[in-house]
Amino acid sequence: MIQTWIYALGSVFIVSLIAFVGILTLSIRKDTLGKILLYLVSFSAGALFGGAFIHLLPEAVAEFGFGLSMSLSLAGGIVLFFILEKFIHWRHCHIPTSEDHPHPFAYMNLVGDGVHNFIDGLVIGGAYLLSIPVGIATTIAVILHEIPQEIGDFGVLVYGGFSTKKALLMNFATALTAIFGAIVALIVSGYVENLAMYLIPFTAGGFVYIAGSDLIPELHKECEPKKSAVQLMFLLLGIFVMLGVLFLNM
Repeated sequence: MIQTWIYALGSVFIVSLIAFVGILTLSIRKDTLGKILLYLVSFSAGALFGGAFIHLLPEAVAEFGFGLSMSLSLAGGIVLFFILEKFIHWRHCHIPTSEDHPHPFAYMNLVGDGVHNFIDGLVIGGAYLLSIPVGIATTIAVILHEIPQEIGDFGVLVYGGFSTKKALLMNFATALTAIFGAIVALIVSGYVENLAMYLIPFTAGGFVYIAGSDLIPELHKECEPKKSAVQLMFLLLGIFVMLGVLFLNM
């Protein structure tokens, strides 16, 4: 159990550090950054699909079997992420703000981001409750998704009037809620039997929703055949990376 705590807290701390990736964008031209982000979004979508269908669901089914509880947890993950977007105005937008691409108000973005990162902590903690390899795979999927998202969040805060320093610090502060999420998952597991049976398919549902509802539509905004083909390559690369992680853990 101590090993699970060490891995889980170490993982969410690493995920939290991704909040500082926004500083790297200051030296990149906006049009160049937009092109890079689209490919990162493709890669992220593939990693999330791979994490859900290659790691989380197969491991959960092997451990607990596939029954009504798992189906409802999977659907619950999709529904909750829909609610977060619909009512908290949290957006998984990965393109920097501009006059042609406005974002929600900065403080609302911080609230949504804090909730999102707390859930990231929950799902990472829940994944480690199932096994160390599943926890590592889930952490990788979250990290690959967080990179383009944190760049977008940084752009929202700067556009909303924050200084560069304050934007980075506020982004990091909301990212730290992931640590609290992991702690909650690990503590609650001591009181709720087979907590992972509910958290893992819930996580898979969240991954599928984010990739399918937020990331894929973002990619469809680019219709040029050559760029679309590159996007497909990065999408497949994300899936194969998660497949590679599976073989590394065998």
